Amino acid sequence: MRKFLLSFVFIALVSLIGNAQNKIEKISMTYGEELPEDKQKIVKIIGEHNNKIYALGLKDKEDYFLKVFESASMKPISSNQIVIPQISDREIDFEDIFLLNGKLYAIGSVFNKKDKIFNLVGSEISEKGVMSKKSTTLFDASVAKKSERGSFYFKLSQDEGALLIMHASKFPKEDAVKYDVRLFDDYLTTLFKYEEKVVFDDNKKDFEFSISDFELNYQDDVFIVINESYRDSKKKEQVEKFQVHVFKRANGYKKEVVDINIKGKEIINCKMMSTNNNSLQLVGFYSSVRDNGKANKELKGIYNATVNLTNNTNDNLKFNEFDYPTKVKLLGERRAKKGKDVKPLYNITHIIEKNDGGLIVLSEYQLVIVGSSQGIGPLAFTPVTYVKNEIIITSLKPDGSLDWSNVLPKEQSAAITTMSIGLGFSGSSGSFTVGGSIMIPLTQMGKGPEYLGAIPIYKNGILNIIFNDNVKNKGITDIEKIKSLGNYNNAVPTLFIFDDKGSITRKDPEEVIKNELVLRPGVYYRKSQNELITYSSRKKQDRLGRLILEN
Repeated sequence: MRKFLLSFVFIALVSLIGNAQNKIEKISMTYGEELPEDKQKIVKIIGEHNNKIYALGLKDKEDYFLKVFESASMKPISSNQIVIPQISDREIDFEDIFLLNGKLYAIGSVFNKKDKIFNLVGSEISEKGVMSKKSTTLFDASVAKKSERGSFYFKLSQDEGALLIMHASKFPKEDAVKYDVRLFDDYLTTLFKYEEKVVFDDNKKDFEFSISDFELNYQDDVFIVINESYRDSKKKEQVEKFQVHVFKRANGYKKEVVDINIKGKEIINCKMMSTNNNSLQLVGFYSSVRDNGKANKELKGIYNATVNLTNNTNDNLKFNEFDYPTKVKLLGERRAKKGKDVKPLYNITHIIEKNDGGLIVLSEYQLVIVGSSQGIGPLAFTPVTYVKNEIIITSLKPDGSLDWSNVLPKEQSAAITTMSIGLGFSGSSGSFTVGGSIMIPLTQMGKGPEYLGAIPIYKNGILNIIFNDNVKNKGITDIEKIKSLGNYNNAVPTLFIFDDKGSITRKDPEEVIKNELVLRPGVYYRKSQNELITYSSRKKQDRLGRLILEN
């Protein structure tokens, strides 16, 4: 299923340049022609194949459109509404759309109330938005009830030739959680599936169970990180069951378990990255534990564990406390001097493998504020505010120890009103959690949250991060002096450069041009390491573009 990567030479045509743009040194941003004012906001750039770019558009919260563009000119070719048929007179809820080895598949879910079955179906879809009459049932997950039906989580393989899907749900009466993971090829044929029900023990103090992350490597091996923790009040210690469940294709996907032995600390979260040298890198935050065994919950620092997949062993485990300069930027000098820990509001968004085999970890301050609903019954609306602020940059050496750390200063938020709440790959129910960083649901994109966040680009040993910032922050790198983004329609693209020692160089537009297109970091497609297909807007003016990091 390996996709052969063809070298692509981008020629900047005059027709792509359009009007003057906010230019930044080292960054080349070019755009296609202005898109029609059809109220179809792009919420996902699906991919690029055969000289065409595919994107998903959303109109009026529930009408999805398949949009096709020419690769070179980014000129619109077509835009057709996706009509999802019913199954047994039940409407299917649109979940997502994927491009697998050049074939487009629409994925939808439907709940069978009578049988308590949560189905997930997939169907190939044409460029005209017409779904094949032949659909494939991907999941028929039995659940406790509709309100506990859980969610489906998706992960596309690096070569875009396979799709890994997980379903997780809770069974309250059984004090159990069931997770079901399955791998599909580019014909939606099942390559692997595994299901397990984990029983809770409510008698244990401070019990928590988390499916922290799941991953697919270049060999189509599957990995799941499980973290179960509780406090043993008799022994006065924190017990951590921290495991990687390994399913190797070469071993017939037989389950293998790798234990990561943790003592005297509590694991807060975990993200996982597979590497080309047949290993797994696990990173996340940890907290300290009191003498009575109770975890403090606040962030003490970041850990790194490496799993050697040749023999399924944990080669190294390093815990790195936040250094004083980093804590000053996050907490202020007074609290840092008192030895206070960091609030648990940071989620890992990116893991980057460095040229020397070490890692760069980006952890963003993320918060969702849900207001009180207004209205009656199904007509009630809920205000939701998404907050994405500063990013902790942690550079780790190949052995997992700290190389350097710094903080990217930014302050961003976007408020919307929605009829339903969903947090994408992040959910919780009591002591059970799934996922980590906040992903904005597709139905809430196109209204502001997609302007938040940042895009990292790692090239020649240098980390580059581009994001939308307040024009008044030009030249400022001090987190105490920055101003909030405010109106994201007036934002300007800003580039922060971190060298191999962690020193910051800030690049702002040479000349701020009013009423210019604003980048949407929440909607992009990574064409290569240093080239992105982007989506930018200015009120009703939308354009696809290419962002290239120059040497």
